[in-house]
Amino acid sequence: MLSVLTDNWDLFRDGFWLTIRLFLVSAVLSLVLGTILAAFRVSPIPALRAVGTGYVNTLRNTPLTLVFAFLFFGAAKTDLALPSPFWSGVGALTIYTAAFVCEVVRSGVNTVSPGQSEAARAVGMTFFQVLTLIVLPQAFRAIVPPLSSVFIALLKNTTIAAGFSLAEAGAISFAMSERGENQLLTLTWIAIGFLILIVPLMFLQRWAERRTAVA
Repeated sequence: MLSVLTDNWDLFRDGFWLTIRLFLVSAVLSLVLGTILAAFRVSPIPALRAVGTGYVNTLRNTPLTLVFAFLFFGAAKTDLALPSPFWSGVGALTIYTAAFVCEVVRSGVNTVSPGQSEAARAVGMTFFQVLTLIVLPQAFRAIVPPLSSVFIALLKNTTIAAGFSLAEAGAISFAMSERGENQLLTLTWIAIGFLILIVPLMFLQRWAERRTAVA
């Protein structure tokens, strides 16, 4: 069993390294975009609320595979084409995951007492100041568990990139099949690799929960 891993270490190393890069870049970008969308959804401006709501409802009800297909094939025929397959993969994961991040952040915003926002506006603070200085810092304390679940799902969703010419962890089995290796053992090692990546995220989630818990 171990020889399947050691004899093909180059495939596993490169595949999981690409998976980690896809995950880290997409996680940061989706957090930023999702937070902006959440701000749109709670904005007092109707047009911004409509944009945020339309984005979330559209992306949450669109299969991630279709988002990948659009960026890899559809966007290539327009001016929206991204510079490389890696960035197309990042774009698809970011666009899709941001919709879920948005809803998590919005739920956190709703846990903050409206009285705090009203008091801040009463002393002359703008909506942007209220959101960034008063609401979001408290909201992020409440959304650590659901946000961690979204990012764990993002890590697993990176495997879809394997179907679009990205040689990440999900594509290892295809390459191993060409080498004539045992597919059951190959998939077992891939599963173990994802566990190695996901378990630290779970411990990080628990640590963050303790750090942000309100006494």
